[in-house]
Amino acid sequence: MRALGIILTGGKNDRLHELTEKRALAAMPIAGCYRAIDFSLSSMTNSDIKKVAVITQYNSRSLIEYLSSSKWWDFGRKQGGLFTFSPYKTHDSSLWYRGSADAIYQNIDYLKNSHEPYAIISSGDAICHIDYNKVLQYHVDKRADITIVCKDLSNENQDLRRFGIVQLDNDNRIIDFEEKPLEPQSSIISTGIYIIRRRLLIELIEEILSQERYDFVNDIIIRYRKKKKIFAYMHDEYFNSIGDIDAYYKGNMDFLEKQNRDYFFRKFPYISSKVQDEPPAKYNYGAVVSNSLISGGSIVNGKVNNSILFRKVFIGENSIVNNSIILDGAYIGNDCYIENCIVDSQAVINDGCTHKGRIGKIKIIVNR
Repeated sequence: MRALGIILTGGKNDRLHELTEKRALAAMPIAGCYRAIDFSLSSMTNSDIKKVAVITQYNSRSLIEYLSSSKWWDFGRKQGGLFTFSPYKTHDSSLWYRGSADAIYQNIDYLKNSHEPYAIISSGDAICHIDYNKVLQYHVDKRADITIVCKDLSNENQDLRRFGIVQLDNDNRIIDFEEKPLEPQSSIISTGIYIIRRRLLIELIEEILSQERYDFVNDIIIRYRKKKKIFAYMHDEYFNSIGDIDAYYKGNMDFLEKQNRDYFFRKFPYISSKVQDEPPAKYNYGAVVSNSLISGGSIVNGKVNNSILFRKVFIGENSIVNNSIILDGAYIGNDCYIENCIVDSQAVINDGCTHKGRIGKIKIIVNR
């Protein structure tokens, strides 16, 4: 494909509370045995994008370890490959990234030393599956300066205030863009995925940085929305951004629906992930499981309903888990009751404990 990829994963996120204290948002577990960034990486490699940069910053250690081998996403190649960029001190700069545009600027040699005519920019927390060949063809046909992948959420129960809201004319040209408004004037959102000519991206990034502006959305998309031809490509399939607890909970629970699992994992090209080689899940005598995803290495002795168990989870005897997400390596003892909860990785819940949240107020359980 005639494009290179950039995946932005650097921002600090406090809306997932304790869950992102020690991990990047892009490294959040999804659907039993995946990470959020798997979806962006897979969409790019499935679209034959051979060169991708992941720009990290906050809590980057776990994400960098996860990306240490690029072969799982088919980026282990002589030409192109997967690059990971973190802030570093040089003679010219000792600053952390001051925004998404600054993150690209501090790694602008990646753009200048490349030869692909287009750049595709995505976030690491977008749960979607996109054929970028179709988006690029749309971008070329429209003769656009920038194309934004958008989605109409009018028929979905999502909080529009956490997205960028766009307004379009009859030709799908963006005439207005408002970032996370309190009162959205449209149900069409930006997914945070952009296509732009590589040379134009370099030009715009250098221009706004010379004026001490650092944010890609506010200082390029919104500022240039009337000066540049910015079009919307409408994405009609599944999309979610796991930017807060409710969205993260919903993004996981959506995978209990067969049509979503089939769309992402059973239809070529599918979503790829790093293989961990755990043994199959084990169901001991007395285990009862219904409408749940149980990952490798897990041991179930109790009852699990409408829940997702990640790798190496232990559920004790007579314990009940309802409508919950149990992350890697969590231990739930005997005679426990867990409902509407997210149990963090390696958390230990002792025998006889009860934890109950509610929809709209999911309870998070972590080890301190």
